[in-house]
Amino acid sequence: MTLHPQIKQVLDLSALAQATGRAKKIEDCTPEEARKAYRDARHALSPAAPEVGLVEDLTCPGPGGQIPLRYYRPLGSYDSDELPVLVYFHGGGGVIGDLDVYDVVCRQMANQSGAAVFSVDYRLAPEHKFPAAVEDAEAAFRWVADGAGGRAIDTGRIAVGGDSAGGNLTAGLCLALREAGPVPVCKVLIYPSLTLAKSTPSRDEFAEGFMLTEAAQQWFYTHYINGPSDMQDWRASPLLAEDVRGLPPALILTAGFDPLQDEAKFYADRLMAAGGSVSHKHYDGMIHGFLTMGAMVDAAQDAVDDISAYLRAAFGNVGS
Repeated sequence: MTLHPQIKQVLDLSALAQATGRAKKIEDCTPEEARKAYRDARHALSPAAPEVGLVEDLTCPGPGGQIPLRYYRPLGSYDSDELPVLVYFHGGGGVIGDLDVYDVVCRQMANQSGAAVFSVDYRLAPEHKFPAAVEDAEAAFRWVADGAGGRAIDTGRIAVGGDSAGGNLTAGLCLALREAGPVPVCKVLIYPSLTLAKSTPSRDEFAEGFMLTEAAQQWFYTHYINGPSDMQDWRASPLLAEDVRGLPPALILTAGFDPLQDEAKFYADRLMAAGGSVSHKHYDGMIHGFLTMGAMVDAAQDAVDDISAYLRAAFGNVGS
C-alpha cells in the first residue's frame, strides 16, 4: 500500500505550515483556534462550489434551542418535486466543523444523487458535551421526517450519512431509530469514528504522520465527553452496541492510511454477521478527511460519485 502522491503533497504542506509557525498541531489549539484553522484549511482544499437549484439556511427545534441547518435542492429540480432526502452530519470530532466547511460536498451530493440534502449544524463540545450532538442529530432527523416544515420532500425516502464524527452520529441515530422509527432507507458512514473505548491495530499503525494523530484523537475525546464512562455508552461508541440486527443498509467508506479504518471494518463485519446489507468502499492511498480535499485530491470526487450512486440506487429500490 502506497500513500497517494496527492495526499503526500497535502501532508507536506501541512507539515511545512507547522514547521514555519503558520499553523499549530490541533492538540496545541483552543477549540476556537482549531475551528478557525479547520475552516481555513478546508476552504483552501475545497474546489469551487457548484451551482445548485436552491440553498436555504434555516433552523429546526432542538432540545437545546434552535438547530441551524442548510437545505440544498439539486440543479434542475422543480420546487414542487418531492425529492428523496439525505440528512448529513459533518465531521470534526464533535468539536470543530460547520455548515460552511461542508458546503461544497453537500452541493455535490445533492446534484449527483438527485436528492435534497439537509446539512445539520449540531451543537459542538466543549460548550455542549456528549450527548448534546446526539440529541440534536435525532431532533433534526425527526423534524425532516415530519415534513421539514412543509418543504417538497419524499418522507418515505430519507437517508442519513456523515463523515468521521458525523458517521458516529449516523450510526448511533440508526440504532436509536430501530425501535421507535422512522427507520432511514440507508446510511452512509464515511471513515466513521465508531468507538471511543478501545484501540485497534490501525490506530497504533497510523498514530503519527497522517493528520489525524493519536494526540489529536485524545484532544477531541477530552473536549467531547464528560468522563471515561461516556466511552462505554453506545451513543458515543456505536461499535459497542450489543445488538446490530435490523439496521438500515449501509455504505461504509474507509481510507488506507486512516487510524479509524479498523473500527469501520469491524462494524461492517458485525452488520453483515447480523444479516445486514453492507457495501464497503476502500480508498487505499487516502487519509482521514480526504472527502473535503477535492481541490487537490481527485479521490474526493470519486467518493462523492460512489456515495451518490449508492443513494440513487437505495432511493430507487424503495417500494420495488
